[in-house]
Amino acid sequence: MCDDGISFDGDSLSAGPLGGAETAFVSLAEALAARGHDVKIRNNCHAPMKRAGIDWAPLKDGVPERCDLYIANRGDKLLPLMPGAVRTIFWIHNPAGYLLKWRYLSKLWRLRPAIVFSGKYQADSYPRWVPCGERVVIPYGIRDSFRAAAPPTDPPPPRAIFTSNPMRSLDWLLELWAEKIHPHAPDAEFHVFSGPAVYGEHGSARAALMAPVLDKARAMADKGVVLRDPIPKDDLIAEFAQARVLLYRGDPGETFCLAVGEAQAAGVPCVVQDIGCVAERIIEGETGFVAADDGEFAALALRLLRDDDVWRLQSDAAVAKQRSWGWDDAAAEFEQLIPA
Repeated sequence: MCDDGISFDGDSLSAGPLGGAETAFVSLAEALAARGHDVKIRNNCHAPMKRAGIDWAPLKDGVPERCDLYIANRGDKLLPLMPGAVRTIFWIHNPAGYLLKWRYLSKLWRLRPAIVFSGKYQADSYPRWVPCGERVVIPYGIRDSFRAAAPPTDPPPPRAIFTSNPMRSLDWLLELWAEKIHPHAPDAEFHVFSGPAVYGEHGSARAALMAPVLDKARAMADKGVVLRDPIPKDDLIAEFAQARVLLYRGDPGETFCLAVGEAQAAGVPCVVQDIGCVAERIIEGETGFVAADDGEFAALALRLLRDDDVWRLQSDAAVAKQRSWGWDDAAAEFEQLIPA
């Protein structure tokens, strides 16, 4: 498995916040290793290590000569690195329009790797005429810690939560909270877990872009907004247990949304709009709501913040229906791509 993005290693997922694509990459590797496979990762980690049965080493030090299944993650420069692989697949994490550049098309035409998408929205973003091998949809798994989380026995206090990138409509959400939600629920809190830390050493480059919306959140303490630092994945479980609803508009650039998936598995109802992939994470009217417009979004958020019966029905439904697919299930699907 190769990745040439930000630096992360076998300790990153437990040590601090990590982006969705990186979380997926590590989680799949760990699940494949747990299923008995010999897994090697070559990426921009700083030093070799062995964790959870995985052999990590810097990409700059080279790749093995052969493998049964080579997973090139995101980057076009990775595609031709393993000519000795029995099979190459290309795992992408964004809408596929970026593959229509010549540097991608030329490699996809020549190598014909299978492309792995995480859902229908993402798969539909790749035109049928574009060259590739097999097109495969394998959803991200949800970490077992979220799937096993004990939901609260009693409805939490009126607290909403946000656990995504601040550039993904947080500014819009803060405006909606101030104008249409908080005035009708003045005792409600909105806890925002967001910031550049999820991007590791590249976070400082994005900090300036994020600063205005984070400053806006910080300045809204009088409206119940609590700005908090991003935290490690498993630490979110305790926070989800204290939240009534996760609020997230959706983003055209997102193709799975672990934030919504994790909240659902932990029993937290969500309110979203039908933007990007997020409606795929919700069972409409049962585990959350897909709002048609801003006014309906605010009204549905208020309903979950104030109505204990609705919250309880949706929380129970989320636990019953939204925690069946884990990383072992995803790994089993990737396993089917290994040549016999």
